[in-house]
Amino acid sequence: MSGQPVLRRAVPADAAALARLRYAFRSTLDSAVESEHDFSARAECWLDARLRTSAWMAWVADAPGAGIVGQCYLQAIEKIPNPVGEAEWIGYITNVFVKPEWRGRGIASGLVDLALDHCTAHGAYSVILWPTGESRSLYARNGFAAPERLMELPCSTTMHASPKT
Repeated sequence: MSGQPVLRRAVPADAAALARLRYAFRSTLDSAVESEHDFSARAECWLDARLRTSAWMAWVADAPGAGIVGQCYLQAIEKIPNPVGEAEWIGYITNVFVKPEWRGRGIASGLVDLALDHCTAHGAYSVILWPTGESRSLYARNGFAAPERLMELPCSTTMHASPKT
């Protein structure tokens, strides 16, 4: 393994590497229903398009000689405008993943810190996420707690479901 990775904002050119990391992360949590090749092609297009907007951001850990070894995504969810002094967007952190051989170096914490710094600097109302059992301690160290104001109703687990307008 090379030295400590550089943490930086992801760019559209990172989409292929990010798609592979997404597959590596999610396919360890459940059985994959599509091949890595098919998923990566689909995800690369999606990621490339999203990284060109301000609604989705990502930060990566880029290790010299090893490439991208970690990632963290942030979606800016707009709130409806309101006339009171309340922030009008919510941060949604997702897909924080560091390759197993790179864990224990503070990379995930550093990536989450960058996403939280962005939320603070740009006045987010709050930041939400859905942790895995393994990641709960990471988020607790960053100030996350079980919500008192948020409710959830799980709906569909349908493959590739997307919102209809």
